Amino acid sequence: MGQRIVGTAVNRKEALSKVTGSAEYVDDVSLPGMLHGVTVRSSQPRALIRNIRFGDGIPWNEFTIVQAHDIPGRNLVSFMYEDQPFLAARVVNHAEEPILLLAHEDKDLVRKARENVFVEYEPLPAVFNMDEALKASTVIWGDDNVFKTFCIDKGNVDSVWNQADFIVEGEYTTEAQEQLYIEPQGMLASWSADEGLTVRGSMQCPFYVQKALMPLFSLPAEKVRVMQQETGGAFGGKEEYPSMIAGHAALLAWKSGRSVKIIYDREEDMAATTKRHPSRTRHRTAVSRDGRLLGMEIEFVIDGGAYATLSTVVLSRGTIHAAGPYRCDNIRVRSTAVATNYPPHGAFRGFGAPQSLFALERHMDKVARAVGLAPDEFRKRNLLRQGDTTATAQTIKEPIDLGGMQDRALHIAGYADKLKRFRDHNLHSTQKKGIGFATFLHGAGFTGSGERYLQSAVEIEGRPNGTVRILSSMTEMGQGTNTILTQIAAEAMGASYEGVEVLRPDTAKVPNSGPTVASRTAMVIGHLVHRAAAELKARLIESGLLTLPYTPEQFHTACAAYLESIGPLRTKAQYQEPPGIHWDDANYRGEAYGAFSWAVYVAEVTVDTTTGEIQVDDFIALQEVGRVLHPVLARGQIEGGVAQGIGFALYEKVVWRDGKMANNQMTNYIIPGAVDVPPIRVFFEEIPYEHGPMGAKGIGELPMDGPAPAVVNAVENALGISFSKIPVLPEDVLAALSVAPEPAESLAWQ
Repeated sequence: MGQRIVGTAVNRKEALSKVTGSAEYVDDVSLPGMLHGVTVRSSQPRALIRNIRFGDGIPWNEFTIVQAHDIPGRNLVSFMYEDQPFLAARVVNHAEEPILLLAHEDKDLVRKARENVFVEYEPLPAVFNMDEALKASTVIWGDDNVFKTFCIDKGNVDSVWNQADFIVEGEYTTEAQEQLYIEPQGMLASWSADEGLTVRGSMQCPFYVQKALMPLFSLPAEKVRVMQQETGGAFGGKEEYPSMIAGHAALLAWKSGRSVKIIYDREEDMAATTKRHPSRTRHRTAVSRDGRLLGMEIEFVIDGGAYATLSTVVLSRGTIHAAGPYRCDNIRVRSTAVATNYPPHGAFRGFGAPQSLFALERHMDKVARAVGLAPDEFRKRNLLRQGDTTATAQTIKEPIDLGGMQDRALHIAGYADKLKRFRDHNLHSTQKKGIGFATFLHGAGFTGSGERYLQSAVEIEGRPNGTVRILSSMTEMGQGTNTILTQIAAEAMGASYEGVEVLRPDTAKVPNSGPTVASRTAMVIGHLVHRAAAELKARLIESGLLTLPYTPEQFHTACAAYLESIGPLRTKAQYQEPPGIHWDDANYRGEAYGAFSWAVYVAEVTVDTTTGEIQVDDFIALQEVGRVLHPVLARGQIEGGVAQGIGFALYEKVVWRDGKMANNQMTNYIIPGAVDVPPIRVFFEEIPYEHGPMGAKGIGELPMDGPAPAVVNAVENALGISFSKIPVLPEDVLAALSVAPEPAESLAWQ
């Protein structure tokens, strides 16, 4: 008893099965008589469907074909808004919208058949611009093309402009970003008249999929079973979209009476599934002569695409984070999610915060320059401290020292020395060097009343052999869920790490613990696991079968004895809101999150003024995340997020043509490779959170927020040229240099 498991780098639970190849992904599963399914998609961004014709030379009588009129229940994906059909019936609102499904036992023949289905359209006007969507001259959604609006009002922003010594304005934009998980989307569905529907596949949220399938077939929950297979990455892209592909596989299985598997190839996955929302943020900031923030007025707009999906959630997160970690008495944030005729955008790591925080941290450098202060000094004068309030009037209760964290990160990076050295170097070289940073935060868990609404639950049960099993709907998708939940349970019970296992999520066997999103797994669900584990331990002690102190071996012996002599051993924990959490949904005020994670990131770059290429040479990532549960997994989360953030900043550009992704291949959608990612030096600070397991808070979303502004701030430091849009590609650098052929002296602040 008392062994230390949390905080150590134990072996990953799924490591052996993955390295030996025994882990089964959905495309590894084959069932007797299984058919292969494909989707016929729209080639038009907006149009009426006039006719569907099946070409010659295909034995259509051998195929299972499903159209909208075949659907036995409701032809709407049940989610936050029920606006998106599983299959378009009369009108398509984006290119790649599903129209028709085909299935056949011959995988090659069904793909050939898809090319011989011809849809005749009557084109309609399409909208591809957020401003045009807001004008609502062409209505796509509702009456005004607006999915959702939010407004945060703190203090009296209108009163500060006459008091300001400086008023600084800026506009910043971010583009779509593809999740590019390693394993594409895939589902396998089976139908039985007696048992109902069974679906297994690659997903983040099994109960989301179940919720979507029930009305599609007019079935009760007990007739819709959803099981997660091994999942090869997700990053938010497998949050809501699996409901769509699961519905398609299920419809084909229902009509054919056979199991049907649908696996997207990379091109279809990139073209048809959701991406990060493009955004535009406008800042107007009032500042005093001594560099104090007096007022912040922010307009945040995101492009939701043709259907709502998760736009409301993304907008909410971006809105709350738009004012960042800064102390300001007067803040107004107005935000809007608009509908366009792009394929729907959805969740992607950070979901809204990377967009609004990019704008904020670029703007803070601009404000500092206007005031005449160095970026680090300006931030230090305005960073939140314990007792201050955020934009939503949430009081910071933890003893956070952001100024000290910023000093530490800049010291590790050698920031002050490099500013001077790079300035001198840049006077005589075409390889311009720069250094920049970003100071930021990310709320862990669902916003406001979200966790209270979910009422997540977990269970822990003893097994006859003395081992213990965790039952929850939290999915392992490469981030380490199974490992950290096992660590928490094992240490809480005094069990061995090897003697605790996690049941793979299956809606027929596990309670609904909510979705595996929003940096909530460790902090929220881990806390429930800790409570359930502590109760199981207490039950064994109360039974007299376990006596303090004890060894892990004695714990497992007691478990086996309990089941043999007393009966089932199972405990349950359900979410209870921490005290002091008060959220006003109507006015968007109060405690938005149980806790924030905090970070300072520093990037060092070289810009080749001949080719326009930007290379990130060094990266410092310092973060406070409560308590580090597994140092290797935690470091991996940061390193992966930084790599994705560098891609967001410098490489990943979705090329749209008439609303369709034109570069939907890994040969022309460029992500950073190993040579493009610098050494990422990861550092942690720990301020344990009392309502997290062993003090842990969220970590997964945080590292996506800071890299882009840190990198682009460094590029500006190198060139003396400001970039307000990402990604910053070599052609963007060359275009900027062509306007000012002699780059301005690098912005080396003294």
